[in-house]
Amino acid sequence: MKTKVLVFVLAMAMGLAFAQQKGGKSERRPPPQQMKQEDRQRMRDDMRDAYRDRQARPDRPRQMSPEEREKLRRDIEDANRQLRK
Repeated sequence: MKTKVLVFVLAMAMGLAFAQQKGGKSERRPPPQQMKQEDRQRMRDDMRDAYRDRQARPDRPRQMSPEEREKLRRDIEDANRQLRK
């Protein structure tokens, strides 16, 4: 009796494994198509322009002059005083 149950369980497991394997193959996607030469060149040009634009603008803000720093400090102090009122 135990042998029959064991054979039955193994047969079911093999059937499930075979069904999963077969289903996985049908879901494969076709390989991606190669880019055309014009598309590759356009992408290179776009990247070159993006890097050029990035280099043109500074990453860090420029240093403030002492006068600008003092004016900003006064403006912040005035805004804080108005908030307290």
